[in-house]
Amino acid sequence: MCFRVAGSHMSDADSGGATTELSRDMSLFDITFIGVGAMIGAGVFALTGFAAGIAGPALTIAFIINGFVALFTAVSYAELGAAFPEAGGGYLWVKEALRDPNGFYAGWMSWFAHAVACSLYAVTFGTFFTVLAVYALPGLSNHFVLFGFLSQHWVEKLVAVLVVIAFAYINYRGAEETGKAGVVVTGLKLLILGIFIVFGVRATLTAPQWAGKFLSSPMFAPNGVFGIIGAMGFTYIAFEGYEIIVQSGEEVVDPGTNIPKAVFYSLAIVIPIYVLVAFVSIGGITVNPHILDLAGVAGTPADWTTWQILGELGELGIIRAAGQFVPYGVPLLLFAGLAATVSALNATVYSSSRVSFAMGRDRVLPPVFDNVHPEKRTPHIAIAISAVIIVVMAIVLPIESVAAAADIMFILLFVQVNWTLIRMRKTHPDLPRTYEVPYMPWPPLIGIVLQFLLTPFLVYELGLQAIGIGTSNEGLIALVTTIVWMGLGLVVYYGYSQAKEEEQLEEETPTVVVEQEPANREYQVVVPVANPETAAHLMRTAIDMARENDGEILALSVVTVPQQTPLNEGREFVDDERELLTQTMEIAEDEDVPVSGTVKIGHQVSTAILNTIEQHDSDAVILGWRGRSRRRDFVLGSNVDDVVTGAKCDVLVERIDGEVEDVERILVPTAGGPHADLAAEVAQAISRTTRARVDVAHVVSPDASEADRSDAAALVDALASRLSDDIDIGTRVLEGDVADAIVNASEEYDLTVIGASREGLLQQLVFGAVPEAVGERAKGTVIMVKRHGTLRSWLSRWFSWK
Repeated sequence: MCFRVAGSHMSDADSGGATTELSRDMSLFDITFIGVGAMIGAGVFALTGFAAGIAGPALTIAFIINGFVALFTAVSYAELGAAFPEAGGGYLWVKEALRDPNGFYAGWMSWFAHAVACSLYAVTFGTFFTVLAVYALPGLSNHFVLFGFLSQHWVEKLVAVLVVIAFAYINYRGAEETGKAGVVVTGLKLLILGIFIVFGVRATLTAPQWAGKFLSSPMFAPNGVFGIIGAMGFTYIAFEGYEIIVQSGEEVVDPGTNIPKAVFYSLAIVIPIYVLVAFVSIGGITVNPHILDLAGVAGTPADWTTWQILGELGELGIIRAAGQFVPYGVPLLLFAGLAATVSALNATVYSSSRVSFAMGRDRVLPPVFDNVHPEKRTPHIAIAISAVIIVVMAIVLPIESVAAAADIMFILLFVQVNWTLIRMRKTHPDLPRTYEVPYMPWPPLIGIVLQFLLTPFLVYELGLQAIGIGTSNEGLIALVTTIVWMGLGLVVYYGYSQAKEEEQLEEETPTVVVEQEPANREYQVVVPVANPETAAHLMRTAIDMARENDGEILALSVVTVPQQTPLNEGREFVDDERELLTQTMEIAEDEDVPVSGTVKIGHQVSTAILNTIEQHDSDAVILGWRGRSRRRDFVLGSNVDDVVTGAKCDVLVERIDGEVEDVERILVPTAGGPHADLAAEVAQAISRTTRARVDVAHVVSPDASEADRSDAAALVDALASRLSDDIDIGTRVLEGDVADAIVNASEEYDLTVIGASREGLLQQLVFGAVPEAVGERAKGTVIMVKRHGTLRSWLSRWFSWK
C-alpha cells in the first residue's frame, strides 16, 4: 500500500481516475481552536463533577497527570500528523504501518470513539439547555412534564437529537463554516470560564480555613491512588482534541508546521484551565441545605464534603458551584456549558465523518462513505451516517457510560498510534518530518504503558455491580458497549472489508505477465528473483522445499516505478524481467518440479511480494540476501525487513555467498521452539536431495553445570528424533558465547540453517540478534528461517510493520 500525500488517493491516480481531496483553507488559529473546542467540552463541564466524586480534592493532580500522560501520545500525533496531513488521521497511519486488521480497527474505533464522544456532548447540551429553560421560564420547574407525557428526561434527549442534526448540517456546509463556528463558540466559553476561575479563586482564598476542603475532607486523596487513576481514565476523553486536529490535516494551510503547533498550543491552553476549574469548584463551593436539595441527597451539611456534592451533581456540578460564587453564575455557566458542548459537537461531528470518509475511500467501508457533495465538496453521506450513530448513542446510553466507552476506544486507538510511530521510524525513514519526537522510542512506549493502566481503573471506579464490583453498572455498560462494537467490527472486516482489500491488491501491484498458471498444489513457495546470480541459489532451496512438501514454486519478478509515477507506465519495462523469469523457471522444470511465473508492477518490491503471498495464499517465501545492509535503520535491508516481518507465511532468507556448491554437511543450531523446528525441516528437505549430514547443535556457557549440559543434550536429541530416519543425523553441544560458537562451528559446514530467536518483541526486530549475527559472520551459506502461525506471528499481524 502506498501512502497518500496532500489528500490524493494514489491508487486512483495510478489508474488514471480523478483524485478525491478536500480544499486547504484552515489556518493555525482555526485548527488550534477546533482542538481547544473539542477538549474544553465534556472535560470541564460534563465530567468535572463526576470526576470530583471519584478522586476527591486530588482531581487537580489527576488533571495534571492526565496532561502529562496525554503529552506522550500528543507528540506521536504531532510527528505523524505533520508528515501525513490527511483526513483520517490515526486510522491511515496505523493502516500503513501495522498489519491488518489493525488498520481497519484503528478507523473503526476512531469513528465510534468520536461518535460516542459527540453523543456525550449532545446529551450534556440537552441537560444544560433544559436547566437553562427552567431557570429562565418562571412557569417551569424541575422535573417538569410537557403536554402531559414529555418528561424532562425525554426533553433533554430531544434537544440532544436536534443539536446533532444542526451541527451535521453545519459540517455539510463545509470546513470553512465549521472553523468559523468553532472559533466563535470557543472564544465565548474561554471568556466565561475565565470569569468563573477569577471569582472561584476569590471565593476559595477568602473562605475561612479554605485549605481544609482539600486536606481535611477527610484527606487530599480520599479514594487513594485508585480514585486518582479512575478519575484520570474517566476524564481522558477531554484530551483527545489532538486527534481531531490531525483529522483536519487535509484542509490545513502549511500542515507540516501548523499541525504540530496546534497540538501543543491546544494542550498548553486547556491543561491549566482544567486544573483551575477543578480547584475553584472544590474550594469555592459551600455545602448548605439548598445545594443538598439540588443534589437530591439526604442529611446535613456536616455529613457531606464539597467534592462529594460535586459528584452527586454530576454534569451540573460546576454549574451549581458557579451559582454560589459568580454573579449570575448559573445562567452564565449554563451559557458557557452550552457553548462548550456546541464547539465540541462541532469538532467531533467533523472528525467522526472524516474517519468514515477515509475508510470509504480505502474501500474498507462501502463506497457510499466516499461520496463528496458536488457543490459543498464535503463528505455528506459520511456526515449523515455518523450523525445517526451519534443520535442513537445519545438516546440509549447514560452519560457516564457514554464517556467511559469513548475513553476506552480512544485509549486503544492511542496505543496503536504510539506503536505506529515506533514502527514508522523503521519502515518510513525518509518521511519529510517537520517535527520529530525526541528520545525515541521512549515517549511512545511510555504513552502505551500509561494508557493501558488507565482502562481497568476507569471500569472499576464506574462499577460492575452485576458481577459484584461497585454500586452501579456504568463501567459494565461501557465495557459491553466496547465489546459489542469491536465484535461488530470483526463481522464487517471479515464479511466485507477484507474481501475489498484483497481486490485492491491486484490494483496496487497488477500482474502483467503470467508465464504459466500455478499447478494448484496444497503447498506453494514464492521465489522473488531480481538477477541471474541469485536465482540459482534461491531456486535450489525452493526445489528442495517443494519436493519435500509435494508442492509447487511461484517465481516472481517485480518491475518498480517511483511513487509519483502511475503503475501503467511500468509496462514498458516488463520485457526486461521476462527473460530472467523464464531462465529461473527452467531451473525448476529441469528438476521436474511444478513451477509458474509472474511479473508484477509496483511502487515497492516488498509490497508486491506481500501482496503476491496474500493473493496466492502461499505457504513460504525464499528471499536472497548478500550481507549487512548499508543503512543503519534497516536490519537486513528495507525490502527483506518488510517481507520478513509482514509475510503471512513461513520466511526463508538465504545469504548468497559465492557460486552454488555441493552441500555435504548442514548445521542446525537450536534453542527450541517453532522457528528451530522449521530450520530442521528445511535442513531435512535439502538433505534428501544432497544426501548431506545434518548436525543439530545447542550452545551452553563454558561454566554450565552438568544439569545444563544434560538439558542441552536432551534438547538436540528431541529435535533430531523428529527428523526422518533416511537422512544422516548427528547432535552436538557447543560451548561459548552463542553467536561466536555457532559462527566458529559453521566453518566445518557447507550450510547453516538457523531459526528466528525467541527474544522479546522489542529486541526481535527481524530474526533476532543471534540469527542475524550468524547470518552476517558465519562461513558458507546461511539460511535464516521464521515460522508463521506461532503466537509471535499472530502478534506480528497486529503489532508489526508492513
